[in-house]
Amino acid sequence: MAESYRLDAGVHRAAEEVPGGRVREGVRAYFLIAGMWIRSTMAYRTSFALMTLTNFATTALDFVAILLMFSRVDALGGYSLQQVAFLYGVSSTTFGLADMVIGSMERLGRRVRDGTLDTLLVRPAPVLAQMAADQFALRRLGRTSQGALVLTWALLHLTIDWTPLRVLLMPVMLVSGCAIFCAVFIAGAAFQFVAQDAAEVQNAFTYGGTTLLQYPPTVFATELLRGVTYVLPLAFVNWLPATYVLGLPYPLGLPDWAAFLSPLVAAVCVGLAGLAWRAGLRSYRSTGS
Repeated sequence: MAESYRLDAGVHRAAEEVPGGRVREGVRAYFLIAGMWIRSTMAYRTSFALMTLTNFATTALDFVAILLMFSRVDALGGYSLQQVAFLYGVSSTTFGLADMVIGSMERLGRRVRDGTLDTLLVRPAPVLAQMAADQFALRRLGRTSQGALVLTWALLHLTIDWTPLRVLLMPVMLVSGCAIFCAVFIAGAAFQFVAQDAAEVQNAFTYGGTTLLQYPPTVFATELLRGVTYVLPLAFVNWLPATYVLGLPYPLGLPDWAAFLSPLVAAVCVGLAGLAWRAGLRSYRSTGS
C-alpha cells in the first residue's frame, strides 16, 4: 500500500513539474543523464565512429534514391534536383536533431510494459527529462550531418534572391522544424501510455513524416497537403518556409506570410504535446495498466 502511494504520488508530482516551475531542474537532469551516456559511448571510440558512419551511410541512401530519380527526369513535381535537395536537407537536419535530442521517447511503451517506468517515477527529476535523455545516442549525429551536407550543397547550387527575410527564415526554419518534430515525439510517447505497443504508430509520424517532407508538396494529393498543414502541421517544418525561400508557390495557395508562422506553430505543438504528456502520465498506474 505504501509503495503504491509513493508511485501514485510520483506520477502526480512528475506530471505537474514538467510544464511548471521545475523546467530548470528538468534541463539540468537531461544534460546530466545525456552526459553520462555520452561518456559511456566515448569509452569505445572506434565503435562510436563506426556506428556514426553507418548511420550516415544508411540515411544517405534516401538521397541516393532521389539522385536515381533525377537520372531519369529533369524535374519532380516542378522542382529541380537542387530544390528537392533543399527540402531533403532541411527535413533530414531538423529531424536528425530532434531524433538525437528526444528520440528515446519512442521506447516509452516498452518501459510501460515491463514496469521499468516505475523506477523513473520515484527519482527526484521530471520523468520527461529522464525519458528524453535515456540511452542518449550521439551516433545519431550521422543523420544530422548528412542532412546538413545535402542542405549546404543545395544552397551552393541554388540561385536565391537573399533578402533579409529569407536569410532570417533559414535558422528560424531549422529551429522551428526541430521543435515540431520534438512535439511529435512527445505526443507519440504520450499515446503509448494508452496503447502500450504503439512504437510503430509513432514512427509513422516521425520517420514517415521526415520522409514525406523530403519530396515536393506538388507530388502529393490536395487532401494529404491539407492534413499535414491544418491537422498535423508538418508542412511548417520545411514545405511552407522553403517555398518562400525558393520563390515557389505552395499548392494550397496560402499567403507568403504563412511561411513565417513556423515558430508560432512550433510553440502550439509543443504546448499541446506537453498537455498530452501530462494527461498520459497522470493516467499511468504502474505495469499492467
